Amino acid sequence: MRKLLVLVLFLLLVGGTLAYFLFRRKPLPTPLGWKAHVTTLAGDGAPLFRDGAQSTQAEFSDPFGVAVATDGTIYVADAGESNRIRKIAPDGHVTTLAGGSEGFSDGVGPAASFNTPSGLALSVDGDLFVADTGNNRIRKITAQGQVSTIAGDGTAGYIDGPAAQARFNGPIGVAVNSQGSVYVADTYNDRIRLITNDGRVSTVANGFDTPCGIAIMSDGSIIVADTGNDRLSKIAPDGNITTLPSEDLSSPIGLAVSHDDFIYVTELNRSRVVQVAPDGVARVIAESDSGFHQPTGVAIGPHSDRPAELYVADSGNYLVRKLDQTSAAVASNDPAPRLTKETLGQESLLWPLAPQDRPHEVVATMGEVRGSFDSTDSRDHLHSGIDVFGAYGDEAHVVRPERVVSPLPNWGFDSLNEGFRIGVVSYIHITVGRDKDGKMFDDPRFLPVKDPQQKLTRVRVKRGTRFLVGDVVGTLNRMYHVHLNIGPPGGEINPLSLSLVSFSDTVPPTIEKDGTQLFDTTGKRLTAKEAGRLLVSGQVRIVVDAYDRTNFNASRRRLGLYKLGYQILKVDGTPAPGFEQPRIDIVFDRLPRDRDATKIAYAADSGITVYGSASTRFLYEVTNTVRDGRAASGVWDTSQLPEGDYILRIIAADYSGNEAQDGRDLPIRVHR
Repeated sequence: MRKLLVLVLFLLLVGGTLAYFLFRRKPLPTPLGWKAHVTTLAGDGAPLFRDGAQSTQAEFSDPFGVAVATDGTIYVADAGESNRIRKIAPDGHVTTLAGGSEGFSDGVGPAASFNTPSGLALSVDGDLFVADTGNNRIRKITAQGQVSTIAGDGTAGYIDGPAAQARFNGPIGVAVNSQGSVYVADTYNDRIRLITNDGRVSTVANGFDTPCGIAIMSDGSIIVADTGNDRLSKIAPDGNITTLPSEDLSSPIGLAVSHDDFIYVTELNRSRVVQVAPDGVARVIAESDSGFHQPTGVAIGPHSDRPAELYVADSGNYLVRKLDQTSAAVASNDPAPRLTKETLGQESLLWPLAPQDRPHEVVATMGEVRGSFDSTDSRDHLHSGIDVFGAYGDEAHVVRPERVVSPLPNWGFDSLNEGFRIGVVSYIHITVGRDKDGKMFDDPRFLPVKDPQQKLTRVRVKRGTRFLVGDVVGTLNRMYHVHLNIGPPGGEINPLSLSLVSFSDTVPPTIEKDGTQLFDTTGKRLTAKEAGRLLVSGQVRIVVDAYDRTNFNASRRRLGLYKLGYQILKVDGTPAPGFEQPRIDIVFDRLPRDRDATKIAYAADSGITVYGSASTRFLYEVTNTVRDGRAASGVWDTSQLPEGDYILRIIAADYSGNEAQDGRDLPIRVHR
């Protein structure tokens, strides 16, 4: 009997094993050019730290790297003020695996510490590897949260050899192959390094520009996100380096490779997710209108039956996002980072010029119409922050203590548009890290890059570099102002919402004479009057010519408004039916991404003296909607009112709440 039982068990075991190998599910092929449905997996959009049972109530300070385990657990490198490795369980519960304070120490869980952790990679045995950027080290974390250092002595530099004595310079990307060897994007050494199992560090390739992402293909080739060169490079097993034929990438940063060698790339500047097929053809699977703001890390989902599933660190929104193919079209999902006094811990905002606690002249506000440097289009884009007037060569100062989050935080070297982003604040129209004569500051945070003739070609600032209030970041160029943005590109908020210290504005906006103009749907202006009242009928557009000033402006200065709308009143001054409250369609609290938003907010002939136009003029399309990050055309349908006499009242207000009084009322007569 016992022999029979053993035989039966043996046959069951053999049969089960054969069935597994014969019928196990193979990974499905990756669909070509699929369009992503984007949802938020974790985070509430505030740049803070909070674990939580509900993933959308958790908070991330600077989510950058992401990795996915076979059981569906998602790991996130959360830098900023968090400096933790976070864990999102399959049930959505967010916890901390390791870390908790800025610094360097090995240990278990909260006893370990990191300084700006960036890229993540999982080995086949479940160990997690971390590019610890600010510590210039590569770390390893076991499933139990035990943190150890596998390479780097902590000093920024370049040395190959034994892992404990090797040196890296701000490594950001990391990948591990099936044998356990670790590849490193040694970002500010512009090299790819290798850490072997026997504990030695060597250089695989050089000649890159700020490489940030790294991934391994099925044949062992290495794909590199050559971020500063706007391209992908491939290092073959024999060491041969080629550029992938995929075109039109802008600051590629995060990489993931599928089982069948499709490459997924996040673009830092364009805020897109791109699929690169094995033949090198690039296809966008998630546009910026999916709501991304500077996505970084990307990882492929663990399910073999879901070949179109990605997880992305949406760094500028402080979220982790999921991309899948549950919808045939891209979802309309545009979250905004929650940047408020409360989430930023900011009661008031200092000025970027000295003295920082005294008011300066604001010479441009958020939402103003702007032209283009290289065309005659006076309605090219909307102004995304505020401009603070200063003299050429004045020092620009840090307004809030923060650290650099982007691997490429400054741009436009030696141009009028040169700028620098630290955390949520951007300082634009400055010479970064140098004085008005182009001489470098004596500050090791600003790293000069020179050509073979020793001519300065740019200035580098490493991810994770910390700046304090009052630190000098540059000097004003010949634009004669600091342009101050709050928030990631495309997700800026109005800086005035953070209450500039001692800022005062009691001057109401001005509506120009004959400044309220009505047009029919063909674009013809309505001018016919009856008994002194403008005749209106059908659907009309309302355009208002108005501007603002503040207490500190010169009388010639014209600023844009914050809020515009209209209300229809009866002749006795009471609201007409349907107009119990004003219709406030334009509010420059957060700008839309839509490039057409400028022409939705402003009528033709608008413009400003800085670009293209001969005069500063703001012609607002107040029946259109531009607010809360949205833009849409609209009209006032006069047929919804009974025929008769009314008053069209324009609401034109600045951020301080002052409203235009003169010229706000226009007598009208509705007729059929």
